[in-house]
Amino acid sequence: MERLAEMIVARRNAAWSRMQGGREFGAGHYPWMVALHTGFLVACVAEVWLLQRAFLPWLGFPMLAVAIAAQVLRWWCIVSLGRMWNTRVIVIPGHQRLRRGPYRFLNHPNYVAVVAEGVALPLIHSAYLSAVTFSILNAALLRVRIGYEVEALALLRHDDSLG
Repeated sequence: MERLAEMIVARRNAAWSRMQGGREFGAGHYPWMVALHTGFLVACVAEVWLLQRAFLPWLGFPMLAVAIAAQVLRWWCIVSLGRMWNTRVIVIPGHQRLRRGPYRFLNHPNYVAVVAEGVALPLIHSAYLSAVTFSILNAALLRVRIGYEVEALALLRHDDSLG
């Protein structure tokens, strides 16, 4: 349910950004990101059911706390960026990079949440194969995505120097 709410907010905000003249960077990687994140959620459940992974309280409870903290961080990012937050890399000409909320402290706090969730969520029920596989694939995808974000932010800096 949380992911559905997130996708509704992301689509609404992306549409708003485009209406403001926003330019998307790296759209080609986006379907891969959706597939990876969808596959991750399916894999977590499938691994637990098919391989009968046990709930180990000494591991499960701390990982549940990390997963909840990751969600809190993610929604702090969403609220802090407001309409500027979405799951795509879209830059609106004339807008400045926002530096509020967790973005005062980190360049990519939402990715910290994604990485923490990628480890913690499957380990709540000992789904270590899902945790390791997602973490490796997500690291590769984030490397590509952050490259697009750096390119987009450079455009923002360039626009700022022109104005």
